[in-house]
Amino acid sequence: MTAATSATVKAVSITAVLTGLGSLLGFVRDLLLGMLFGADAGTDAFLVAWTIPETAAPLLIEGAMAFVLVPLFSRWIELGHDVRELVSATLPYLCLGLVALSVLTAAAAPWLVGVLAPGIPRPEMAVDCMRVASVTILTFGLAGYLSAALRSHQSFTAPAAIYVAYNVGIVACVVALREQGAYAAAVGVAAGGLGMVLVQAPAFLRRFGTPRRTARRVPLPVLAFLPVAVFTLARQCQVFVERFVGSSLPEGSISHLNYAQKIAQVPMVLSLIVATVSFPQLARAISAGDDGRARRRMTRDLVAASAIVLPAAAVLIVCAPDLVAVLLQYGAFTAADTEATAQIMRVYALGLLGQAVVGAVSRAYFCRAGSYWYPTAAMAAGLAVTVVLARPSWGTTGIAAANAAGITLTALLLVAGLRRRVITLPPRAVARPIGGLLLAATAAAGAGWAVRAPAADLPELVRLTVTGAAIAAVFCAVVVATRAVTALTDDTPTRMRGRA
Repeated sequence: MTAATSATVKAVSITAVLTGLGSLLGFVRDLLLGMLFGADAGTDAFLVAWTIPETAAPLLIEGAMAFVLVPLFSRWIELGHDVRELVSATLPYLCLGLVALSVLTAAAAPWLVGVLAPGIPRPEMAVDCMRVASVTILTFGLAGYLSAALRSHQSFTAPAAIYVAYNVGIVACVVALREQGAYAAAVGVAAGGLGMVLVQAPAFLRRFGTPRRTARRVPLPVLAFLPVAVFTLARQCQVFVERFVGSSLPEGSISHLNYAQKIAQVPMVLSLIVATVSFPQLARAISAGDDGRARRRMTRDLVAASAIVLPAAAVLIVCAPDLVAVLLQYGAFTAADTEATAQIMRVYALGLLGQAVVGAVSRAYFCRAGSYWYPTAAMAAGLAVTVVLARPSWGTTGIAAANAAGITLTALLLVAGLRRRVITLPPRAVARPIGGLLLAATAAAGAGWAVRAPAADLPELVRLTVTGAAIAAVFCAVVVATRAVTALTDDTPTRMRGRA
């Protein structure tokens, strides 16, 4: 294992641990909100206000902000410039823009609440919560900027800790201010956003010190941000489509879709950790015109993402009822809810590979000028498929199938467009290892069904453990036999392998 590979594995491991801790605290947060405040007009008001940070997060942290700023910082480093000059030239203007958007959102809170939830019982509380939550536009934007700068310098620990800080802030405020009702959660969201900035500030100052004025003209890439923002929002629209169509289905349908999606997306989130860590390396390679290095990096990202989501998809498809029962079947969540959620989750799992591919490949387009709008067009095509196929008459599983079909089409379009717009990616370089992983996942799923059937009388947790172990064992055995993941460990340049 080379030093570069070892550093990447270490960064992925640290990021995975901190991301998992942040997700666990997010679960604690949701559980605490339900226990203390239940589901009433107050919590409805808070959830309407929570639309602001829910929309700001993908734009300003992991999504659009990262897609624009990581390539910008990477190009600056590749050219040998002082990054402090770039910070001095961009950060003040970014702060002014974020402050203006935060103030505008706070001022428009009554109108926004009226548009988002015109029939809400307590609109005045929703307005108050939204005004408090509007500060996250500033704090999320700053957090995204600091994360992009640090990751470009191969510093991943502080950026990975932002959701730990965020959820700690919410949980602390909810506990301390619980007598204020759901308003305490809005204060917690604001405090958590500030925590995202503070947890990264020491590392940022150590890396970059005092900003240095520069004579170079460094305009903020606003025009580059626009297509990235549209792409990110188009991807979020899949959730809006699901909820819009699900609202005409029987009571509980939207909840079943939401629970199934949250569980099914866990492996997709884990696969994106690999792409997040490697993004600065990919951006530098593309900026330097080193197509060979960029091609190898993209191939490894795709194979690594597939190696994570495909065995997970096998587990989700085979063990869906047991998994949902172990995680959710408590209190008001009945066995019927478990069955409905499990059916949806099995269909969602069919789109996991597409989700992972979109997350890994889309980043490459935002590293090269002239290709920014193609991912948006690909996502729009996938969203159109989802809209056409998501019909109320086909029920919740039909909505999940529409989601899987739409994101899979987007993934295929993005991979197909790489060769002409960004880097040449030979089809065999990706198809062969991913094909081996698909074969391994299929064999593992078959073994899982064979093991699960005789274990029908065992408790859910025991059955889940036994079946999951069988799936993992068969998947690993087939992967080793087919050598499907050699792309993850082979550091030999493609041209040299061709001469061997």
